[in-house]
Amino acid sequence: MPHFIAECTDNIREQADLPALFALVNEALAATGIFPIGGIRSRAIWLDTWQMADGKHDYAFVHMTLKIGTGRSLESRQEVGGMLFEMIKNHFAALMDSRYLALSFEIEELHPTLNYKQNNVHALFR
Repeated sequence: MPHFIAECTDNIREQADLPALFALVNEALAATGIFPIGGIRSRAIWLDTWQMADGKHDYAFVHMTLKIGTGRSLESRQEVGGMLFEMIKNHFAALMDSRYLALSFEIEELHPTLNYKQNNVHALFR
């Protein structure tokens, strides 16, 4: 963990440049020192069917979630959340200036017991 997930409307696929955003997010998460680099993942879920607001314009949205394991303080989660949301807003600023676009971001802390995983990538970074 952490996993950064962007759910995006398909009408901004070309302009969103998610690979660039994911590179920034992964680098920033690793730089915090509170997340193991071998667990950092970013991915997109492209939505080809959606409706937003009144449906009368070519609206777009990106809803992002950072899923993290338990054990980090509220203060550290708020710091990471604020830093990432500023990065997200900067990344999408030009697109937001040119069209109707909604950005949202949340941090989801996974249950400490009901969270199962296996990963042999961590050994690469030890």
